[in-house]
Amino acid sequence: MPGLPGFSDNPFRDRHDLLRAATAIIKPLEQYRSKSKARVKLYPSTAAGFDDVAAQLEGFARPLWAISGLVDKSTDPSLRSWLRGIEAGVDPENSEYWGHLGSFDQRMVEMESIAFALLMEPQVILSSLNSESLENLKQWLKQINSFDMPQNNWRWFRVLVNLALTKVLGSDEEKARQAMDADFELLDQFYLGEGWSSDGVWGDDRKQADYYSGSFAIQFAQLLYVRCAVDDEKRVAKYRQQAMDFASEYWRYFDTNGAAIPFGRSMTYRFACGAFWSALALSDIQSSNSRISLGAVKGLLLRHLRWWAEQPEIFNSDGTMNIGYTYPNMYMSEDYNSRQSVYWCLKSFVVLGLPSDHPFWTVKEEPHPIYSLVPSARHPDTARIFPAPHQIVCHSEEHHYLLSAGQMTTKMFKAREAKYGKFAYSSAFGYSVPTGLELHQVAPDSTLAVTLDGGEPWRVRSQPVDVRFDTIPIHSAKGHGHLPSITSTWRPVKNLDLEIQTTLVPLTYHYPGWHLRIHHIKGLGEVNGIPWFNSFEMVDSSFAVDALTDAGYHIPAIDRAKIKHDGQFAEGYVTEESSVLVKSRGGVSGIVDLTPSIHHKGELRRDEPKLGGRGYLIHADPNTNLVAQKTLIPSIRYSGAGTMGNQSNVASEAPPSAIVATAVFGVSNVSQSMDYVPNDWYYLKDGWGSMNMLHIDVTAAGETHISIQQATPHGTLERGPL
Repeated sequence: MPGLPGFSDNPFRDRHDLLRAATAIIKPLEQYRSKSKARVKLYPSTAAGFDDVAAQLEGFARPLWAISGLVDKSTDPSLRSWLRGIEAGVDPENSEYWGHLGSFDQRMVEMESIAFALLMEPQVILSSLNSESLENLKQWLKQINSFDMPQNNWRWFRVLVNLALTKVLGSDEEKARQAMDADFELLDQFYLGEGWSSDGVWGDDRKQADYYSGSFAIQFAQLLYVRCAVDDEKRVAKYRQQAMDFASEYWRYFDTNGAAIPFGRSMTYRFACGAFWSALALSDIQSSNSRISLGAVKGLLLRHLRWWAEQPEIFNSDGTMNIGYTYPNMYMSEDYNSRQSVYWCLKSFVVLGLPSDHPFWTVKEEPHPIYSLVPSARHPDTARIFPAPHQIVCHSEEHHYLLSAGQMTTKMFKAREAKYGKFAYSSAFGYSVPTGLELHQVAPDSTLAVTLDGGEPWRVRSQPVDVRFDTIPIHSAKGHGHLPSITSTWRPVKNLDLEIQTTLVPLTYHYPGWHLRIHHIKGLGEVNGIPWFNSFEMVDSSFAVDALTDAGYHIPAIDRAKIKHDGQFAEGYVTEESSVLVKSRGGVSGIVDLTPSIHHKGELRRDEPKLGGRGYLIHADPNTNLVAQKTLIPSIRYSGAGTMGNQSNVASEAPPSAIVATAVFGVSNVSQSMDYVPNDWYYLKDGWGSMNMLHIDVTAAGETHISIQQATPHGTLERGPL
C-alpha cells in the first residue's frame, strides 16, 4: 500500500507540514459524511459495543481535535462545514440528531472534543450557529451532568464540558462548578506521584497507569485545563507542576526514532501516544529542565509523527484509517472501537492551536534527551525505575523496552492479560495478543504460559500481586554495583496454592540487549491433588520478531556451526537444547535457559523438584503481533512429571518448589548494532551456560535473595557510545 499522500510523505518539520498532514487525514472522511454533515460512517463498517449513532458521532467529533486548529486559518469551506454539522447534531427534531444521553454513554466521550473546539475557537463557532442552535448545543451538553459516569478518565470529559458551558455558552456557573468540584475530588484520588495518575482509583479491581494516564486522557486533559482555565490559579498551578514532573521522565517511553512503547489498551489510537507533547506545547508550560525544553518537546512530537508516517498500512486504499496498529488488526482492538474511533489520534494535532509566530514553530528541534546522558547511552541511568506504573524503562543503543510487573484490571477488556500482564514491552517488537487457546494462538511473547495437562488450556500471567522494587548486587569485569529489579507473584490457578514469583533484572548497562528473569515456583505439590493433572508445563518467552524476509519468504533455519564459523548471518533462526535465537529484518530476539548456572544457597536444596527446560520456537498465529504480521517467538519450555509433588522439602514443611531462570535477548533494527549480534550472543550464552552465574538464597520464610557474578567476555558489545 502506498500510504496517504500528505501524511506518509510528510517530513514533519514545521507548522505547514502539520497542517498538511491533518488536512490529508481528514479529507478522506468527506465522502462518508451524512447529508447534514453531523455524522460520519465509514464503509465497510464494523460494530462497537455502543449504538451506531454514537459511533457516527465519533466520526464527526474526533476530527475536531485538529479542525479546531485549522478552521480559523483556512479558507477551505469543507473545514467550516464540520462546525455547521453541530447545528443538525444537537437538534432533537433533525434526523441526524446525536441522541439523548444515558448513563455510561459513549456520547460523553465525544463531548470532550466539542468542548475543546468551543474553548479554543469560541468566536468561530458562535458565529457559525444561530441562537436556537446555540441553545440546543447548550442543552445537549448539559445532559452530561444528569447521568452516571465511570470512575476513570471519563470524569475529565465532564470537567471540560462544564468549563465550555460556563465560559462560552453562558450556562449557570454555580451548578457547573458543583459538578466540577465533585469530579475533581475523585480525580485527585487517582494521583500516584511524579506526575502519574492511574486510570481510576488504584486498588484490587484495577491497577492501570497506561497511555490514558498521559497522552490519551488525564495529563492531556489537565493541560487543556491549564490552557483554558487560567482563572483557577491554584489548580492550574498544581497541574502545571504535575505536567513538568511527568514530562521530566515520560520522554523515556519514546525511542530515538520516535516509536513509542505500546502498552495497555486502545493502541489503535496510534499517534495519540504523542498527544501529551502536543498539549504541553499548547499550554505554554516552560521548564528549566533542559531535557524537556521547548525544542526537546518539539523533537519528541515530530519524531513520533515521522515514525508513523513510515507505517503505510495504517491507511485503507480510500485514505481512511483502519483499526490496528502498524497494519489492520481486529484481534488487538477493543469492544469500544468503531471504524471512526481511530481518529482520536488527532489529539496529537492540538498544537495547531498555537499561532504561526509562536516560538514552538521557530525553535530548533532538539535531539532525543537520551543523548544528553553522560557519558553515553549506556550510562546506568538508561535503566530507570518508574514507581507509579510499576515499570523499569530501559534505553540503550541495542534496544528500547520496559519491564513491567504490577499492572492489571478485572474489567473484561479484550486480551487484558496481553495488554497489562507481560514482563516486557518493546517499541521495536510491540506485543502480541491471542487468537485462540493453543500455544501458537496464545502467542505468549515476553510472558509466562502455564498448563497442568496436555489438553488443558494455557494460562498466561495476569493480575500480579506483592510487587516490589529491589536492588541486585552484581560483580563483573566492570566492577561491583547494584542493578534495579522488580519482583511480583502470579497464581496461575486461583483455587490452588500454586504461585510463581518472578524477579526481572535489566542488564542494560553491563550487558546491553539482555535482561534476566528468575522464577521461583512455589506449591508444586498442590497440583497432585488435581484428578486430571498429568504434568506441569511452563513456557517463558522472549520478544516476538518478524518471521518474513523482505522478499516475503519465511526466514530459514540456520546451522549453529555456520554462525560460529562465519561470525554473522543475515537472517534465520537457531533452536538448540537450551536456547533459541531469531534474527530477521525486524531485529533479533533470543532466550537462554540459565537454570543450570544457578548456584543454590540457604534453604533450597538440590533434591527439590526439577523442571527440565529446552529451547522451543513458537510459530505464532498470523496477525497476533501489533508490529509484525507473522512472528516467531523464542522460548524455553519447562516441564515436570506428575510425581514431583511426592517429594518433600528437607529444610522446611513448605510445599515443594523450584527455581528456574532465563536470560532474554533483544536488539532492535533501529541501529546497525544488530549486525554484530551472533558473536555477542554466543560469547554470553556459552559463558553463562558454563558458570555459576546466579547466586540464589531462599530463606526459611520463603524469601528469595539473588546476586549476579559474571565476567564480561572479551569483546562483548563494547562498540562505544551512541
